[in-house]
Amino acid sequence: MTTPLSILDLAPISKGASAQEALLKTLDLARLGDEMGFLRLWYAEHHGMPSIASAAPDILIASAAAHTRRIRVGSGGVMLPNHVPLRVVETYRTLHGLYPGRIDLGIGRAGGSDGLTLRALRATNGEDFPHEFAEMLAFEQNGFPPDHPLSRVRVVPDGIALPPVFLLGSSGASAQMAGQYGLGYGFAAHFSATPARPAFDAYRRSFRPSDAFAAPRAVLCLSVICAPTDEEARHLAKSMELTWLRLRHNDPQPIPSPEDADTYPWTESERRFVESQSNLWITGSPETVKAAIAEKVDETGADEVMVATTIHDYEKRLESYRLLGKAWGL
Repeated sequence: MTTPLSILDLAPISKGASAQEALLKTLDLARLGDEMGFLRLWYAEHHGMPSIASAAPDILIASAAAHTRRIRVGSGGVMLPNHVPLRVVETYRTLHGLYPGRIDLGIGRAGGSDGLTLRALRATNGEDFPHEFAEMLAFEQNGFPPDHPLSRVRVVPDGIALPPVFLLGSSGASAQMAGQYGLGYGFAAHFSATPARPAFDAYRRSFRPSDAFAAPRAVLCLSVICAPTDEEARHLAKSMELTWLRLRHNDPQPIPSPEDADTYPWTESERRFVESQSNLWITGSPETVKAAIAEKVDETGADEVMVATTIHDYEKRLESYRLLGKAWGL
């Protein structure tokens, strides 16, 4: 396949493993992605979730970049309401200075957590996102009017530009904005049932070329579980089924094993919920998964596919990416 393939890592914490182990496992995936030829590796930002260790993408980016040679590493994404715009510019200029040509900055408008945790983070209202984003770009581009009080702020390190910026979304709300600014755009089809094609079309219609992007760059993120056989992949996916059910019940826990899912006392309504949710996942053998992803690319017109794989067994997770990469022709 000619469509580039990338990785989204949430640093999942499996039942029976520690958060430290989950963080160290991110390096195994980073090295695999680098060796196989995946284009990018992005880290998500989530807070207050016992199943996710990726609360500080910038630190994971620095760690992964230091242990790889080629793969681009970035945020998928920085949840801007949780951060001061100036600090984001400083952080990602620093990363770009340390690893020039290898860093991406994905920006999201959601908080990525529950209300109480967002309050502890001093997160702003998501409705302020357009203003916060414009302020971030103004710090980067010296774009404040001369009489603006922030126009005198010196942003350091200076002489280093921000890496390429992507706006991330799950409903299409950010698509037109990404195009107007001449940014990349990523759509979270790994958890959103909203069709991606209308968002990508709106992004391309509004796109204006920029220094970082001469042409639109539409990234489709998919949830994928790949195993040697369709049957084994369906077995591994049971972990996701119980994980999503617990999230629905506001009872997040570390990623359970498939055996935990087998012994869970499912109700009929819970089964219906999981069936509806699992329609968003691509699960199967390398041949099955490759065909399904290719169909999604044709449906959406995506320029790039980013894959999120969350299963209980860390070695099976690496195998999933390895099998997919080989089937894709990396």
